[in-house]
Amino acid sequence: MDRYLIESPHTKEDCTHVLKQVEALGYITHFEWGCASGEHTGFVIIEAESEAQARMVVPAMSRKQARVVKLNRFTPELLKAGH
Repeated sequence: MDRYLIESPHTKEDCTHVLKQVEALGYITHFEWGCASGEHTGFVIIEAESEAQARMVVPAMSRKQARVVKLNRFTPELLKAGH
């Protein structure tokens, strides 16, 4: 499985609704939230088979706005080889 970073922005007005939807999806404890700082965005790193599967942890109302980035790690050997 691959790892994905997901940034899921939402408005202040939608905040409570989004949090309840993420809870209903079973991912509320996986996310870190910037809402208390005025940055209404959820952040999570998740393992998934594909970007489409990773995006499913985001509520439907926020899915199109979510940014999903496939992650990789570099080793010293990869850097030497020019990655």
